Amino acid sequence: MKTIGFFNSRGGIGQTSLVYHLAWMLAGLGERVLAVDLDPQVGLTGMCLDDDRLEAIWNTDQAPTLFSAAQPSLGQPDNISAVIEPLDDNLGLLCGDPRLAKVEDALAEAWLRRAESDPAATREMTAFSRAIALAGTTYGAKVALIDIGPNLGALNRAALRGCDFIVSPVGPDRLSLQGLRDTGLTLRIWGGGSGCAGMRPAGYIVLRNIVRSGRPARDIARWTARFPDTYHCDVLNEATTGVLRVEDDAACLGVLKDYWSLLPLAQEAQKPIFALRPADGAFGGHQTAVTEAWRDYRQLAGRVMAGCGMSLKP
Repeated sequence: MKTIGFFNSRGGIGQTSLVYHLAWMLAGLGERVLAVDLDPQVGLTGMCLDDDRLEAIWNTDQAPTLFSAAQPSLGQPDNISAVIEPLDDNLGLLCGDPRLAKVEDALAEAWLRRAESDPAATREMTAFSRAIALAGTTYGAKVALIDIGPNLGALNRAALRGCDFIVSPVGPDRLSLQGLRDTGLTLRIWGGGSGCAGMRPAGYIVLRNIVRSGRPARDIARWTARFPDTYHCDVLNEATTGVLRVEDDAACLGVLKDYWSLLPLAQEAQKPIFALRPADGAFGGHQTAVTEAWRDYRQLAGRVMAGCGMSLKP
């Protein structure tokens, strides 16, 4: 199983929704998928499960979440198992947990102890990656899509170091551009040392590309035009000419426009926007947007898989 982490230090750009929809698209195309929530804000888990199920999961001493895999970081016995929540025939969820924020200090201490070749520190720092790998083997997953929170703390360091590939979602704004720069520096610093063979940049995805009269809005086009050279220079550490365009950039896995009118319908129906039907309130122009969303996410799913050295089923 390959693990793909989705990460940008800039929050609020729609990353969680991206992971959710890609997971459902890949599952619908016949791929066996794990969706993994490693953000203490638990947005992905909240999108996948209703309130009753969330309350049942989180209000138990032995929560079947990834927090159980972090117990070594709290001085507890090493128990890396995590319960897979079935969402569909080909899609399972490793639930997030707000209590994941509690392990930040312990993971930061383990990072410092690693230089002393402390086996316990290694176990603590790799608890998430081992839990995800075990779940993937149990579930027979081909790929795990991991939603990682927008910060540069110790929890995310452990999460990123366990990923084979890193995809960088970006929004057309200054903070996303800075987030790309931070990502490049972070991957180089955190990827150093032993025990980290992954963290390979797989590309970036432009989100919230608002289109008017067939063209992106001026401010959006302004920032989007700066992504290719920033990604190649700061993330891939490559020399650039300064004239690379998103349309010609192989590192750009996709450009997704907003589907804001569909989101309330999708949230009410608890399904992806590209799966909405007239019975869900998607009539007329909404149904046209649903068809466009399916096409866009289908294309994006293929490019993400190809960027990570995989192909979709025929």
